[in-house]
Amino acid sequence: MTDQAQSPEGEVPAKPTSASRTTLSHIMTGSDTNLLGTVHGGVIMKLVDDAAGAVAGRHSGGPAVTASMDEMVFLEPVRVGDLVHVRAQVNWTGRSSMEVGVRVMAERWNESTPAQQVGSAYLVFAAVDEEGKPRRVPHVVPETERDERRYQEAQIRRTHRLARRRAIKELRDRRTAEGITD
Repeated sequence: MTDQAQSPEGEVPAKPTSASRTTLSHIMTGSDTNLLGTVHGGVIMKLVDDAAGAVAGRHSGGPAVTASMDEMVFLEPVRVGDLVHVRAQVNWTGRSSMEVGVRVMAERWNESTPAQQVGSAYLVFAAVDEEGKPRRVPHVVPETERDERRYQEAQIRRTHRLARRRAIKELRDRRTAEGITD
């Protein structure tokens, strides 16, 4: 496992992934549907953001705001009467940011069949203080092989996010230097 149990001086003590892991469950109703009669993707996205925000706040010990959402994937439609379980955990932490992984499961409210995965997402949260300024977060300590895999994959996603942001900034700077405005 990644050895992050020792926090450098001035940082908050590290926390294991299990310390803030949570599940949010909700029964889908007719008011959650889109024009096709299935649950609106935005309803699922709000549940995802709510669960991820709870995890980020629990892990960081205070307010945390959504900075970005990566790879919101819808695998299967969710229907009225489905009991949706949104499972979230901190996968990776930086100085003031955290990646939260979310898995969306659904099962029929009145059946005893196993829940199936219907979606997933990765969100980045920034911990903030009372003035909205970034504040330090505890390192996350992976506890299982699955947690370790998620930690390593999160580092790859972070590298890609930063490279994409840098490439877009360079393109915009180049266009501005050439006198091209949008």
